[in-house]
Amino acid sequence: MTINNLQFQARLRRAHEAWQVFARNRLALVGLGLVALLAVVALLAPWLAPFDPTQGDLLKTRLLPPSAAHWMGTDDQGRDILSRLLWGSRITLFIVVLVAVLAAPIGLAVGTAAGFFGGWVDQLLMRLTDIFLAFPRLILALALAAALGPGIENAVLAIAITSWPPYARIARAETLSIRQADYIAAIRLAGASNRRILFGHVMPLALPSLIVRVTLDMAGIILTAAGLGFLGLGAQPPSPEWGAMIAAGRAYVLDQWWVAAGPGAAIFVVSLAFNLLGDGLRDALDPKGGD
Repeated sequence: MTINNLQFQARLRRAHEAWQVFARNRLALVGLGLVALLAVVALLAPWLAPFDPTQGDLLKTRLLPPSAAHWMGTDDQGRDILSRLLWGSRITLFIVVLVAVLAAPIGLAVGTAAGFFGGWVDQLLMRLTDIFLAFPRLILALALAAALGPGIENAVLAIAITSWPPYARIARAETLSIRQADYIAAIRLAGASNRRILFGHVMPLALPSLIVRVTLDMAGIILTAAGLGFLGLGAQPPSPEWGAMIAAGRAYVLDQWWVAAGPGAAIFVVSLAFNLLGDGLRDALDPKGGD
């Protein structure tokens, strides 16, 4: 049996053990189910939504309460709130995935490079990270979004720029412990280059902790995106973004409560789902983090 086959079997065994730990956490399974439901709803929104999310009838369907025709009521423009929530799940999933794709690799690269090379590289990269960490994430995202201009793409970019520093810190801490391991010294003595050690061994070992942190940060990303949308710096009308929907419904929160309650409940449920999923992944992938 070749070394590659042994490594593959070892990875399968670790994955199976991690799944067994994850599956014992019922709340984590609930979180996974809700996140999977979000993905399915986002993909099938055009077929699930009963009405057009951007068109309404101001004369006949404005601010109607929940009913058999409109399960979650209508908003001030006569648009069906349920349809807008279903389409808005696409925007939420787009933001979450894109921010993770942009921010996580940056944090992983910066953190592993700082921890692996040390010296002036570590000092330079960590001081840069400290500069970003010195500002509250939401305030910095607001400033960047305001400078870039309103729009969902600029909102995603602003959130991603403010999200990578914690990932860099975690990756650096993992790298500092990994680079002292005996097998890393053995690999180096065998003639492996720094590039091979960094990309082939250090980064894969630092990845589980990073995945856990990214998953736990999804709720914060959703709330930040909703905050930008609420302030008019995210997705622009008539786009059915949940934060913008809450902003449109705040004028009717006392009498027509359903206008803001629907998107508020959606943000709460999805944020809770990612937190539950992140807790389960932490127990399964990063046992040290759960101690």
